[in-house]
Amino acid sequence: MSEFTGINPRRSLHPWLLVGLLWVVAALNYLDRQVAFSMFPLLQRDLGATSTQLGLVGTVFLWTYGLLSPAAGYLADRFGRIRIILFGLIVWSAVTWLTGHVRTVEELLWTRALMGVSEACYLPAALALVVAAHPDKTRSLAAGIHQSGLYSGVILGGVWGGWMGETHGWRMAFTVLGAVGIVYFIILFAFFRRHAEPSPGAVPHPLHGFGELLRNPAFLRLGAAFGLVGVANWLVYTWLPAFLVENYSLGLAAAGFSATFYLQVASYAGILVGGFASDRWQQSSSRGRILTQVIGLGVAAPFLFLMGTTKSFPILVLGLILFGLGRGLYDCNTMPVLSQFVSPGLRSTGYGLMNCLSCLLGGVMAGLAGYLKSQVGLAAAFQCSAAVLLLAVILLSALKPRPAQ
Repeated sequence: MSEFTGINPRRSLHPWLLVGLLWVVAALNYLDRQVAFSMFPLLQRDLGATSTQLGLVGTVFLWTYGLLSPAAGYLADRFGRIRIILFGLIVWSAVTWLTGHVRTVEELLWTRALMGVSEACYLPAALALVVAAHPDKTRSLAAGIHQSGLYSGVILGGVWGGWMGETHGWRMAFTVLGAVGIVYFIILFAFFRRHAEPSPGAVPHPLHGFGELLRNPAFLRLGAAFGLVGVANWLVYTWLPAFLVENYSLGLAAAGFSATFYLQVASYAGILVGGFASDRWQQSSSRGRILTQVIGLGVAAPFLFLMGTTKSFPILVLGLILFGLGRGLYDCNTMPVLSQFVSPGLRSTGYGLMNCLSCLLGGVMAGLAGYLKSQVGLAAAFQCSAAVLLLAVILLSALKPRPAQ
């Protein structure tokens, strides 16, 4: 059964309609953050940014986003996930518009920090909302389809962002995106006013809630694995377009396309296949979703290493495809697996804590890669990240839900 147990007299959202509405928000969430990375060369030229400062564009966002994620997750559990989603959407859309009007690197870094604060409100609340709305037999597929919105945002951030930057300038790109987000907020606000959301059940005091999670060994393993995966993800998100420009002599738009399209299309396949298969595997084994994640990361790691070693562009594309496929198998099961070990009233909070660790580690890697780029090149950073994914495989392999979970 789903967890639509609230007593709100308003009509409840259909579970798949909810996924569709949130898919657009998810796409905007990642598009607004990702578009800056495809414009690094333009930002470096117009604002006079160094490679280290460009690395900080990713790091500042990730650290503020990550540090605020646990608090945003708890507020979603406590005061309503839809409220927190709407608040985040309107604020980050306004900040995106403001980014198009910055004049210095320092102002750019401030807007990235503000975007991190506002975007922290979305993902913990949205994933918990999707999982609560769907019965166990469709949770991974629903979470995966929602995840495809994030992938679409990454693709648009690379392809549309690169094209927009080359043809109309980076300022216009941020201005347009901010306006689109504000318009969709008005649509979503009007729609959600007429519908109820599922009740998460009892939500403990913040200290008790965080304490309960941090005393849970399974949650700690899940969080550590999620953080390690974040190292690899954010390295790829932040630096792959620049890596392709410098090592394969691609133009800005071509690099944005190659850095996002192959990987994200493969990730689409991974979340659909992984969501469908793990939902069915879970009906016969309580470890079905966990083992799907293990397989996914086991596939992704060696091909991430390959991306950092090959000089052949076709082989690089193969590595991107298989890395994306494996990542999709992992991503579609993140919240469904978390739900096996954490009570409904703490799922947004738990995901927020995991997101915090992922972003802090990912921010370190984004900044470190900026330093490595000027010293030994980015290939070494990709190779180290592949080894990190293998550690995540070991942590997930040890998870064994109790029958009651």
